[in-house]
Amino acid sequence: MITDRRVEELLRELAPQVLGALVRRYGMFDACEDAVQEALLVAATKWPADGVPDNPRGWLITVGAHRLLDEVRSESARRRREDAVTLATPQSALLGAPADAEPDRDDSLTLLFLCCHPALAAPSQVALTLRAVGGLSTEQIATAFLVPTATMAQRISRAKASVKAAGASFAMPDAADRDGRLRAVLQVLYLIFNEGYATTAGPDLVAPQLSDEAIRLTRWLRRLLPDDPEVAGLLALMLLTDARRPARTRSDGSLVALADQDRGRWDRARITEGVALISEALPRGAVGPYQLQAAIAAVHDEAPAMADTDWPQILALYGLLEQVAPSPAVTLNRAVAVGHVHGPQAGLDLLATLAADPRMANHHRLLATRAHLLEQSGDHTAAAASYRAAATLATNLPERRHLTTRAAENEGRRLLDAPRHRRRLPTQRPG
Repeated sequence: MITDRRVEELLRELAPQVLGALVRRYGMFDACEDAVQEALLVAATKWPADGVPDNPRGWLITVGAHRLLDEVRSESARRRREDAVTLATPQSALLGAPADAEPDRDDSLTLLFLCCHPALAAPSQVALTLRAVGGLSTEQIATAFLVPTATMAQRISRAKASVKAAGASFAMPDAADRDGRLRAVLQVLYLIFNEGYATTAGPDLVAPQLSDEAIRLTRWLRRLLPDDPEVAGLLALMLLTDARRPARTRSDGSLVALADQDRGRWDRARITEGVALISEALPRGAVGPYQLQAAIAAVHDEAPAMADTDWPQILALYGLLEQVAPSPAVTLNRAVAVGHVHGPQAGLDLLATLAADPRMANHHRLLATRAHLLEQSGDHTAAAASYRAAATLATNLPERRHLTTRAAENEGRRLLDAPRHRRRLPTQRPG
């Protein structure tokens, strides 16, 4: 008997193919997406008990089409959709007869481009991609992002309505638009991964379901676009970063900084795969930001210990990255590398250039990085204050606790480093 886990993996792999087939045949992205979710639910219930059908993709398309047509034929659906359906699809198709002229055609890439339509804001692109392409339920997505299911359902519903209002057709964008849309697709996958690797808010540092899903979707995208070096670079970056996941938290869920991680717990298979991918992608031609970030991650992962890290190479790579894709986050990370190569004060000087950037206002990472460099310089008083300020802005609970702990540690070092006659001794009270 097939396991529930294997069924779940198969359904998530087939979900975009089935949705693509239905949208190509019937139009009505929003209605087709609902029908596919219902078909997936039926399969998740029946297949573990009855076995997977010989043609699981065809089975899902048939069940999804029946659910869609039942909805279209209902009185309430007819009032909402009759005009749109008549325009989008011949009546003969609605009544079910001609099958697809290309039954084995995979429209998954077209679907991914549609979910990353420029009319949608990034959070909506992420939610719609996870639902339509990833095959995750609304409840699963809501749980991953720590929002109520009803809130996520509204976000997905608005996203589908926005795609419809934008007049988006189910077709690959033309050549002029394709590169820009692919960048949006890669950014959405990266956002999903980052939210899984370090959650924005909540009691846990990581949400493995999201980072695993981002890696799965990026592997799948690489199969569809095997010659694109930035797709390979993004996959390499995810693998090389996620390889450290086993060592990033203690048994109680608390954060372990990179310098303190047990590198023996890193996933060597992912490191090997990631290094091979980036080594293959870099020589192909134009180097993009994901390739450069993957190269930086590879330098970190190949160092046996923190002291063995090739910081000059990392600094050089950040210099290239700042030319290719300048951003405050890149400057922030470059400041850390500058601190290791040229000393903490040089890093602090570079960090000071971000103080007036509104994109970094009230961002805990700026304060945490400043605290780290101050700590390296030996100014434990200022480091403690900066760590405390960063902790007040951090919304992820393990990260906030980590920053608070670092503040206390620096306060303790300040007291130890102070001249003995200047230390404040506890006042002895009368017994």
